[in-house]
Amino acid sequence: MTNAYQRKKQPERVRQQLLDVAARLSLEQGIAAVTLEKVSQAAGVSKGGLLHHFPNKLALLDGLFDELIGRFDRAIEAAMAGDAEERGRFTRAYLTVCFQLEAQAEGQGWRVLTIALLAEPHLKARWRDWVERRSAEFAETDGSPDCLLARFAADGIWLADLMQSHAVDEDTRADLLQKLKALSLQ
Repeated sequence: MTNAYQRKKQPERVRQQLLDVAARLSLEQGIAAVTLEKVSQAAGVSKGGLLHHFPNKLALLDGLFDELIGRFDRAIEAAMAGDAEERGRFTRAYLTVCFQLEAQAEGQGWRVLTIALLAEPHLKARWRDWVERRSAEFAETDGSPDCLLARFAADGIWLADLMQSHAVDEDTRADLLQKLKALSLQ
């Protein structure tokens, strides 16, 4: 019997560390430059350890997508919980969350997800499925053309934030948000 030191396994911590490193590398170098080798080295995890959690790059990207879309869903649900008006509730929550993405601590994660959505057909399909599912779920209360227009505008804000293409001061940003939320009530 050996008394060799055995480190405590913390699979969730290791998994999260791998996701964090993959997100950072993809933001710094682009999705195409992220390899399992680079992620395992940067995370200080053996390649076998990485493969235990993510058997390939697509699984790693799926893990990033799942984590971020889970946060996105929880933020939308929280915003909806604080809104007493049923008509357009999902749209107003979507607007609120999209307008806050860059200001949140995980703003870089959203940038990574957006870039990955544009670059990876598989993730683009998963995003489309999420949009279709949520749109169908709230079709009765948020199916109007005005709600759709407001959500399209939120997507534009999201992209403008990602590209850092528009310098919009906080007052103007708040005004835009209020005008778009008003659309959800029409």
